[in-house]
Amino acid sequence: MSLVIHFTTHASPIGELTLAATDEGLCGLYFKGHTPSPKRDGWKHDNGTRFDAARAWLDAWFAGEKPHKQPAHVITGGTAFQRCVWSALRAIPIGQTTTYTELASAIGSPKATRAVGAAVGRNPLCILIPCHRVIGSDGSLTGYAGGVKRKKQLLALEGVTFAVTNAER
Repeated sequence: MSLVIHFTTHASPIGELTLAATDEGLCGLYFKGHTPSPKRDGWKHDNGTRFDAARAWLDAWFAGEKPHKQPAHVITGGTAFQRCVWSALRAIPIGQTTTYTELASAIGSPKATRAVGAAVGRNPLCILIPCHRVIGSDGSLTGYAGGVKRKKQLLALEGVTFAVTNAER
């Protein structure tokens, strides 16, 4: 028996989001143009109530309410290492950042900075698992699956500010 994944889209202040869910809960939250994009083979379109809690949470989060109780979600993939990194991401408080190097040390793999970066980039639940809070050791925003502009917007929503770069002027 294969896992059935349902999906819908949801408008947000930073663009359209795709929400994916199993019967157990949300299993994917992706930006339009997400890199890498999720494989949607066999996904079934569904605008039903299974997404109500996620929509409400996202709307509240974008409105600045920062709700603590997240909608039910489940990780349906990833390696043991990726899951470890994704778990560590949850410990980064709202409004704070950490570096890939600090995250690697936090999971007990201080020499695995690149592998940590790759795992962060494969996070299936953006925003809920706050990969946007990870920055370069020099303070730069570095890459982001939803684009660096969105990363900066998400951090700004949490009160984190960065200087405007020449490329953004």
